[in-house]
Amino acid sequence: MSLRRRLSTSLPQHFRFTSRSFRSLEFPRQPLRPSHSSGESHLIHGINVFHCPDAVGIVAKLFDCIASKGGNILGWMFSYLKTRKFFILEENLKVMQNMCLVCEFIFDPMKWPRTQIDEDFLKLSNMFNAKKSVVRVPNLDPKYKIYVLASKQDHCLVDLLHEWKDGRLPVDITCVISGS
Repeated sequence: MSLRRRLSTSLPQHFRFTSRSFRSLEFPRQPLRPSHSSGESHLIHGINVFHCPDAVGIVAKLFDCIASKGGNILGWMFSYLKTRKFFILEENLKVMQNMCLVCEFIFDPMKWPRTQIDEDFLKLSNMFNAKKSVVRVPNLDPKYKIYVLASKQDHCLVDLLHEWKDGRLPVDITCVISGS
């Protein structure tokens, strides 16, 4: 008996699926890619940076917030930041654990408007006493105007200017300053 056949007959019993094959399983969510024939809007890209003291459930709540609005997480980066605080009264040095989570996601602006995104992430930042919670939607937010400081090596500047010209950087480069 083939492995596929054994799995399709035994897994439904263990995981309480109905007795149908894997090909016919349907998931409760709508597909993320809207059909072009319907009048649905297109998906756009968002970025959230969340910096707060470490606690149980932060990542789960952030990811649930995005998923509950029909968004999809494209990638994320998580790191711990150690900060030292000196308490004069206790006369000792305490090390506090802080976490930083950067999450890239796509969403449908018709289902999750920009103002609602800000409100949802503000609730989460208040819940976890976040030091910083920034949400950027490059297609909807105004572009930052920046200066670029360049060194003698020009290859990094060339790569940066190519990405900017192709529209892959959500900034307006207003000036390039070089020391050479």
